[in-house]
Amino acid sequence: MKNLDSEISLEYIRASGPGGQNVNKVATAVQLRFDITNSPSLASDVKGRLIRLSGSRVTADGVLIIEAKKYRTQEQNREDAIQRFYELVTKASERPKVRHKTKPTKASKEERLKEKKSRGTIKKIRRDKAYD
Repeated sequence: MKNLDSEISLEYIRASGPGGQNVNKVATAVQLRFDITNSPSLASDVKGRLIRLSGSRVTADGVLIIEAKKYRTQEQNREDAIQRFYELVTKASERPKVRHKTKPTKASKEERLKEKKSRGTIKKIRRDKAYD
């Protein structure tokens, strides 16, 4: 994942939120940008999963934008943005489990039918009592 570092671009912007008087003067928020569609480091299946996982954070051009403005310092926000990016890439790298169709067992079918029969019997008893 170290080769992804060269593809990440960081931009520092002014942030709302904590920072006191500094918030109007210092660009503490970090905007991490990563071009998913043109990345040579990621496999095509990982790119697809990353775009799907990222949701609204991906632009129409396929650029992932992560904003970090939780902390008061630029360094902490940069670390936060990078950490969130790598967590997202790690999650996208995991292949989803393939679901195999299974049939219900004979015992489970019989159990289901037995339960249906008993419910029907209860309802029939209640129905007969209502007219007394």
